[in-house]
Amino acid sequence: MLRSIYVLNSDFENHEFKQNLFEHLGKIYKNIVTFFPISDDNVNICNTVLTKTEAIEQIGNGNKNILLKNMIAKFDSIKADFIIVVGGFIDILDDEIAKNLNSPFLLSKQSKFKSKIFKFDVLSSVENIFTKTSTAITPLRFEMSLYQRAAKNIKTVVLPESDDERVLKAAAILLKSGSVKLILLGNKDEINDKANSLGLDLGGIRIIDHSYNEFSEDFAKTLFELRKEKGMELATAKELMKDRTYFGTMLVYKNIANAMVSGASTTTAETIRPALQFIKMKPGVKSVSGSFIMCLDTQIQLFADCAITPNPTTDQLAGVALSTAKTTKDFGLEPKVAMLSYATGDSAKGDDIEFVAEATNKVRQLDPSLAVDGPIQFDAAVDPKVAAKKLPGSKVAGQANTFVFPNLNCGNICYKAVQRSADALAIGPILQGLNKPVNDLSRGCSVEDIVNTVLISAIQGE
Repeated sequence: MLRSIYVLNSDFENHEFKQNLFEHLGKIYKNIVTFFPISDDNVNICNTVLTKTEAIEQIGNGNKNILLKNMIAKFDSIKADFIIVVGGFIDILDDEIAKNLNSPFLLSKQSKFKSKIFKFDVLSSVENIFTKTSTAITPLRFEMSLYQRAAKNIKTVVLPESDDERVLKAAAILLKSGSVKLILLGNKDEINDKANSLGLDLGGIRIIDHSYNEFSEDFAKTLFELRKEKGMELATAKELMKDRTYFGTMLVYKNIANAMVSGASTTTAETIRPALQFIKMKPGVKSVSGSFIMCLDTQIQLFADCAITPNPTTDQLAGVALSTAKTTKDFGLEPKVAMLSYATGDSAKGDDIEFVAEATNKVRQLDPSLAVDGPIQFDAAVDPKVAAKKLPGSKVAGQANTFVFPNLNCGNICYKAVQRSADALAIGPILQGLNKPVNDLSRGCSVEDIVNTVLISAIQGE
């Protein structure tokens, strides 16, 4: 059932509308609360985040997303069976507030407001409305959920690249949130001087100088023992442990940290190499893969492999599907996996199609409980009408949320195309298949990208 609806203040002030609304709600819910995200400047209303003047000022200062996140946090903190969200104070925000709170519009017959998103038009149908559900998830809502998930079971994440100001800014945001514990690698005085010059408070974050510290000898010996059969010498291990990525990875291996995030100024190969050498892959996993969480307007999808293996074998592609399905489940969604191709079902023949079909069969053999279908085209995977024509009876077609591409070329092109053309938030790559979470950043990453990746890594470390 719905937890909330969104009504305009102009409707809410109408006595008949308001009376009917509470009368209908009272038949279903005991504890009904009214929430005003924004209120008139001269009104002091409980459950209000900002006055209209304050909200306009925040928008003018470019802080709209912060404003919306504060509204989400306040909304989530309200203890009630049902919430009536009252808006209409700043027209340009109404759709965004409603979407982010997952509160469909309820408009009176007299309302002239034209919502761009889901809405219910007449109060007379209100009893039927509240038996429905809405599963819309916006990018901001998803980001807020990451903070909440991480805060429930606080983990420690190591950030090797303390010389990058983006990393330090992200660390300050994460420190303030209280959702994770952090370790920064580098010279303590240099890090603090840089933080001070940026106006950042990093007090409370553990700093370890990776070039020499209390762990250096033990870490070098451990690396030597783990790699001596591959020709590793102790002197080489000692030198490698002065490398911040190797040292950070060893902190994870030794359970001093739960996860590592790197790549703001290093390549994917440099980030993943030490992890493959001694953290290694989970039993049964054929290769590491990289997925992206794609946050669209009101839904979340996962794309893989978009980062690691150029031309997977059928075994590797099946492994990508299983790993990505687990990632989907880890973040609160029930995976419905589409093994993508240029044809659907048996509508065409060819080596590329047979390759995807074989990988799909391997997935079904390895996990018979997983909802997976393929080969399938993207339109048949997401559009119920197309699915009904191309693949009727499928449990995945028309409702897929997890997309496995046949090769890295397809996956990387597609995630970037969706990210740019649909203005989607792309979080990742999330490295899948390792025994412990080590995640890579793009060298063009933003502070927000780093924050999200750290939170995801902390959640993976549960």
